[in-house]
Amino acid sequence: MCWSATADLVAGVGVAAVGAACVARAARGGRPRDLPIAALPLLLGAHQIIESEVWRNDGGTGWATVAWTVIALPLLALWVPVAVLCAAPPSARRRLLVPLVLGIAAAAALSSYLAPRTVTAEIRGHTVGYALGLPHTGLLIAGYLIATVGSLLLSGDRGLVLFGVLVAVGAAVCVLLWRREYISTWCAFAAVCSVFLYFWVRRRSRPVRAPSGPGSPGA
Repeated sequence: MCWSATADLVAGVGVAAVGAACVARAARGGRPRDLPIAALPLLLGAHQIIESEVWRNDGGTGWATVAWTVIALPLLALWVPVAVLCAAPPSARRRLLVPLVLGIAAAAALSSYLAPRTVTAEIRGHTVGYALGLPHTGLLIAGYLIATVGSLLLSGDRGLVLFGVLVAVGAAVCVLLWRREYISTWCAFAAVCSVFLYFWVRRRSRPVRAPSGPGSPGA
């Protein structure tokens, strides 16, 4: 699609609405451990709404640029592995400690690097580029991807693994098509893909039917 302030706003409101439905469904289903991952579309939808303000400001260094960057980098690096660890089956939780530790390290490093710097957003045609000036970019990106995409792929839950595959494919496509605007375009792709989590939450919150037959209640 053609990204713009309107496109980001419409997409953000739609994804955030799905996220609110995910949270409500997870809460009604009595699965509090699913709430952090169920809230991910809500967070990503708000992220796109914030970027619509970056468009309206014609980029620059304002509050919207700072808020967008904080969510995209340190917050998501920590949120995703924590959320996956909460929702994952017990058998997968030990291996998920690896992406969690990397997520904590990436979030701490990104926060410390971003704090003294000025992040600048630049409108580049139909995309937004963010000038971060981060050191050790390759190492930070590797840790970030293992923490976020890696935790989904290692989750041991079929739905979360599929979501991780979708996000990983989106990351590869965005690198190929928009290398300089990679962060912005991948976040937009991930936001749209996160709508999938509604179906994951709906499946998880379905009541388990008791088996029928001889010896079952009511038989």
